[in-house]
Amino acid sequence: MKQIFRRRAALWPALLFFVALAGCGPARTVDAVVELPEEPKLVALTFDDGPRRATTTRLLDGLAQRGVHATFFLIGSQVEYQQDVVQRMDREGHQIGIHTFDHVELTELNHADFSAQVDTTRALLKQTLGHNDFLLRPPYGLLDESVKQWAGCPIILWSVDPEDWKDRDADRVVQAVVSACRDGSIILMHDIYPESVDAALEIVDQLHAQGYLFCTVDELFAARSLPLEAGQVYSNAYP
Repeated sequence: MKQIFRRRAALWPALLFFVALAGCGPARTVDAVVELPEEPKLVALTFDDGPRRATTTRLLDGLAQRGVHATFFLIGSQVEYQQDVVQRMDREGHQIGIHTFDHVELTELNHADFSAQVDTTRALLKQTLGHNDFLLRPPYGLLDESVKQWAGCPIILWSVDPEDWKDRDADRVVQAVVSACRDGSIILMHDIYPESVDAALEIVDQLHAQGYLFCTVDELFAARSLPLEAGQVYSNAYP
């Protein structure tokens, strides 16, 4: 949200100047109407199935160049051997989430197996990053009442899914996301394909040109004053 606040802050000196003028000198009627700046259009760009060193690192480089924060839902078995990449994500302001340890359907599991997939990944991320505030995205978006009960954190789905895994066509993915995106959207992509990285950075550029700002999932919901609660499911933050 730092870039959001910076853009808003740039407007306040002018606003304060006009407000000060209205309060100076003898009482008089002020005909001018001072309009506050409109809320920006916000979207959350999210990535599943990583980290994968080659593609994820290139994506992080591109996001850093653009001043964009994203949310990464990680596979625990891949975190084990790429903790430096995960630490970089966290250090650069991206949000981290859980996508199970082995990318399995959570609805097929008993409580012990669920814990082995979700709680084990949570513990690994806590050990790697030193905090414990991770969201959950169930693989394939599959969930039931048991998943909600056992999650122990908010469950994040999505509202825009270009199925970037299907044909690895970067141009098609860009068009699908840009045409479907709206204020409050959560975009689903995967940082394990080179074409998806290409598409993601082009999506950022095109949506920036349309006045969109990118933020993490937590920042998106905080900006809309929408609390995220454990065991509840969220797919967008539409105003």
